[in-house]
Amino acid sequence: MDRRLALAAVLSLVPAVASASGGEKKKGGGVTFVQIKAVSATIMRRDGSRGVITVECGVDVPNEALRAKANTIQPRLRDAYAGILQGYAGGLPKATVPDADYLAGEMQKATDRLLGKAGGKFLVGTILIN
Repeated sequence: MDRRLALAAVLSLVPAVASASGGEKKKGGGVTFVQIKAVSATIMRRDGSRGVITVECGVDVPNEALRAKANTIQPRLRDAYAGILQGYAGGLPKATVPDADYLAGEMQKATDRLLGKAGGKFLVGTILIN
């Protein structure tokens, strides 16, 4: 069996084992913080090889009803963020530092659009390039 296939099979079991071991724990933030799984996109490195840009983020939603909606539409929020990041990364010149303010602004617009109104503050945790 191919080692990569075996590794993929083992790694696919990790979320099931983790969820069975206990309740879901938040990585950071307070009660009003909605954690979003990290979003990634492919970039070109200076030497022409491919790299990955990863953004860890979340949304701070003080309004309880709006926070419930944000929790419900987390997959849609993540999809919107991934689309924005992929579009941005596709036009990013080689060996250029990403503009965190621009990305946060675009992702804030997507947050407001998907929530239906302003009230959730998009927050960037880290931006990693590998």
